[in-house]
Amino acid sequence: MSAQLIYDLVPLGAIIRFSDGTPRPPERHRKKLAAWGHRNNGGRLIQKRAERRVGNTVIGATITLHVGDYGGGVVVLRVHRTFSVDSDLRFVVTERPRVGAVRVLSRPGEDAELVYLASSRADAEIWLQSHGYPDAVLDEVTTDAPAADVMEGRTAA
Repeated sequence: MSAQLIYDLVPLGAIIRFSDGTPRPPERHRKKLAAWGHRNNGGRLIQKRAERRVGNTVIGATITLHVGDYGGGVVVLRVHRTFSVDSDLRFVVTERPRVGAVRVLSRPGEDAELVYLASSRADAEIWLQSHGYPDAVLDEVTTDAPAADVMEGRTAA
């Protein structure tokens, strides 16, 4: 599926894999493997940004994936990847957020970023008490979310 379909149909919190379709190089080719991994990976969908205008420049719509955290017990580096909706990569939804889970969004509005996916409202409220997001919004996952899996010929999870 395209990045545009991800933007249009997939809810925040879904796990998405992306690929350019090339085969994985052997482990012994470390540089080729690293380059391949840059275009063939996955992560959690944390943000969708609509097209916007900055001065005379138009910035197209984008999707952002949280690829990983590094640093052991304390997160030192958080890796996000942002893709334009006209990206040439192929995207696949591997997991949708569970119905009843609660998305903790950084702020209200269209450009909100998913900062935590809680298993319940109580879990989300406990998490918010120990993290500094004063404008956070809680959004419960319902069955009303668009079913992107239907676009791929599967039934929604």
